[in-house]
Amino acid sequence: QVQLVESGGGLVQPGGSLRLSCVASIQIFNHYAMGWYRQAPGKQREVVASITANGIANYTDSVKGRFTISRDHTKNTAYLQMNDLKPADTAVYFCRSTDFWGKGTQVTVSL
Repeated sequence: QVQLVESGGGLVQPGGSLRLSCVASIQIFNHYAMGWYRQAPGKQREVVASITANGIANYTDSVKGRFTISRDHTKNTAYLQMNDLKPADTAVYFCRSTDFWGKGTQVTVSL
């Protein structure tokens, strides 16, 4: 069964950090780009960052310099390191590869 499973979300104060993980159930995802998306209440889902199979990363402007996407092919896993978090980063974060989506992990940035 093909699955993408996110973890690492939680509640953090402004300025804090979290690292999200996305584990793929099969190695085939190592050959494809992976992306992190987020959806805040009442807003459309948006792409946050993406990484190609050979490690080229792209970021939406609002997270550049604060978030870092990476992947470990030996673990079938993609990561999103989030630093200097802001309340505006509060959302459910999803990973995606090809047509497959994870179920998401909640990130809440609040005092």
